[in-house]
Amino acid sequence: MFETLTKRLSGSFSLFRGRRELTSDNIQEGLKEVRTALLEADVHFQVARDFCTRVEERALGDQRLTGVEASEQFIHAVHQELVQLMGPEDATITLAKPGPTVILMAGLQGAGKTTTCAKLAVHLREKHNSKILLVAADVKRPAAVEQLRVLGRQIDTAVFHAEGKTPPEVCRLGVAEARRTGADLVILDTAGRLHVDQEMMAEVAEIAALTQPDAQILVADAMTGQDAVRSAEEFHKRLSLTGVILTKLDGDARGGAALSIKQITGAPILFVGTGEKVADLDAFSAERMAGRILGMGDVVGLVDQAQKHINEDEAQASFEKLVMGTFTLQDMFSMLSMVRKLGPMKKVMGMMPGMGQLGDMDVDERQMDRLEALFHSMTPRERLRPQTLDVARRRRVARGAGQPLAAVNDLMKRYQQMGKAMKKLGKMGMGSMIGGKDKRAALAGMSGTGAMMDPSQGKGGMMGGLGGLLGGAGGGMGAGMPPGMAGMDPSSMMEGANARGSSATRKSGKDLDKKKREKAKAKARRKNRRKK
Repeated sequence: MFETLTKRLSGSFSLFRGRRELTSDNIQEGLKEVRTALLEADVHFQVARDFCTRVEERALGDQRLTGVEASEQFIHAVHQELVQLMGPEDATITLAKPGPTVILMAGLQGAGKTTTCAKLAVHLREKHNSKILLVAADVKRPAAVEQLRVLGRQIDTAVFHAEGKTPPEVCRLGVAEARRTGADLVILDTAGRLHVDQEMMAEVAEIAALTQPDAQILVADAMTGQDAVRSAEEFHKRLSLTGVILTKLDGDARGGAALSIKQITGAPILFVGTGEKVADLDAFSAERMAGRILGMGDVVGLVDQAQKHINEDEAQASFEKLVMGTFTLQDMFSMLSMVRKLGPMKKVMGMMPGMGQLGDMDVDERQMDRLEALFHSMTPRERLRPQTLDVARRRRVARGAGQPLAAVNDLMKRYQQMGKAMKKLGKMGMGSMIGGKDKRAALAGMSGTGAMMDPSQGKGGMMGGLGGLLGGAGGGMGAGMPPGMAGMDPSSMMEGANARGSSATRKSGKDLDKKKREKAKAKARRKNRRKK
């Protein structure tokens, strides 16, 4: 998401490279680029104009930084104003005491409202350890009630519906059921339309009047741009929205809704949907989102993901094996599995500093799937003792994974390079530099600091990220990274799967064949001597 906006903003930053200070004259060129980038991202015209005015005031006024170059001064001003534009409210829903807390979910049809109800239920249950009741009040869309029931079974949450009742009556009875069963939270899934109309608005207003919800949340499709902002305005007039959830931010969202909706409605963005799974709902942080838009990544979010999905004990054991140079293909496979737990590779790469400037990143998840297939095609003994993988065994692994021999040879080459790199790090004493819980972050090649950087400067230094696993897809990712999975480049590994293999790979295979033939000849000579 935001790839185009990030690329255009990075271009505006480069205009100031080499200039010692900002002036009222030279800043106009950069502001023109910023304004154009915002308008192309479908940001409201008035919002874009006011934003550029505030950036100029901050960059040249009392809040300007001292002792920094013009590009850093301009980036800082844009970053701070983006934070103010989208935030800085925390993503929280105040719980009612005594309960139950009633949350009314509204929005147009197709925005992902029903799925978001289930996502929000999972998030709030994990955060507050609450008992939740979902109320299916969308009787307009075919199978909407059944969809919520299926999601309820999937997340082990009760779903209430009353046949033959109107949506306001279903919601009223649902709140009463929540009180009777002792539920802490009740989430109302209301009906939507393809566009805003008076019938829908009257219905949702009646539901609000009957149930007196503690939170009235709009679910908006981020891919619709200004349409999402206009519908938010209409809902806000009837409901007095307390927050917004933006969905489909994992798609080709241009960013207009995220940047405009808070300014136009005054309702803060509480959560963002980043995928189709029920766990793909993230608390919104204006500062972290501003960093991602500017190509600075979201290191804090990436480390949070690592700490959430990567087991600390496993990470520590793998880290020690890496540094000591005793790791095997099984350890390499385990690390790949850990990294994949962080989510889709394109999403993970978007959270890494410096990646936004690369524009559209074509990350093929199938490359990672093919890499896993190679590991699965090996026996446990072969993964634990890579030296046993002779030519015959490699051919069998390749056939089992449906790939050419060159892919296996390339994997082994990367494994050996990785071993050499880790031994060097061990000799340098890198293992003592990172300790305790930080090993989970270190395995992913991440630092928890997330210091601000100029995204237009270089691609290596701070990009570290995910131990080179994504190196081929991101470009220049191995440079300067902490000890992790350096040198493991799945894109390079998979090149052999779509071609006949590199000359180095073919040479490696020939060398192994030659050794095997010499070994067979020596065995035959010994056999002949015994016969004589």
